Amino acid sequence: TLRLARNADLLVAAAEYEYAHGRYRQCYALTSQVLGLDPFEPSVLPVHICSMARLKLHSELFSLAHELVEEYPQQAVPWFAVGCFYHMVSDFESARRYFSKATTLNHRFAPAWVGFGHAFAAQDESDQAMAAYRTASRLFPGSHTPWLGIGMEYLRTNHLPLAMHYIKQAHAIAPHEPAVLHELGVLHYASGEYAEAADYFTRVAEHEGDYDDAAREPSIFNLGHACRKMRRFDEAIEWYRLPPPPPPAPPPPAAAASA
Repeated sequence: TLRLARNADLLVAAAEYEYAHGRYRQCYALTSQVLGLDPFEPSVLPVHICSMARLKLHSELFSLAHELVEEYPQQAVPWFAVGCFYHMVSDFESARRYFSKATTLNHRFAPAWVGFGHAFAAQDESDQAMAAYRTASRLFPGSHTPWLGIGMEYLRTNHLPLAMHYIKQAHAIAPHEPAVLHELGVLHYASGEYAEAADYFTRVAEHEGDYDDAAREPSIFNLGHACRKMRRFDEAIEWYRLPPPPPPAPPPPAAAASA
């Protein structure tokens, strides 16, 4: 029997589980282990790249994207990495260009379609964002992310019943994912249902050991808003006073060596 530390498939599955539950540091540690065994293991690269973007590892992601483009210019993953880097630094036009290149090289590469949707959404181009998310949902029906993206676009444009429909679909797939719980809270808050909103925000805010601080921060802040709306001012103050999350830790040596 192979040990877990040497079994790339199990490590990738564990990393994807950690990422789906908002534990990006743990995800990054696992994906770095896999890349320590094989610096270009294709099954781990998408979630590794996404965790780097979540943790704002600018120089590490830039270096990895550059190396991947040098080694595999005809594959989608390198250009996806470049798109993620530009999205991370808020250059959404460039991000769209490179996500588009990734989908051109591999039309069935769902992560690039999700990135494409995120880049359009960041520029308030809802129709294009939802078209990209719908494509991703067809390619990866088991992922909650495209449904959440569509729901967030409907929420942003104040189509609350449609937003609820799609965010509930995301919740059915990933009931413990912090972004899904947070957006359900936002949706109830927008509908004036502050108690329900507070319930969803609390599910993220109070689970310090379950989610990264960065994943909890929006729910903590919005929980303060919900408490204030319900005139629970002492509770609101307590949530507002919580310190912001610390900056991401530097990458472990194995990750730095593989970048």
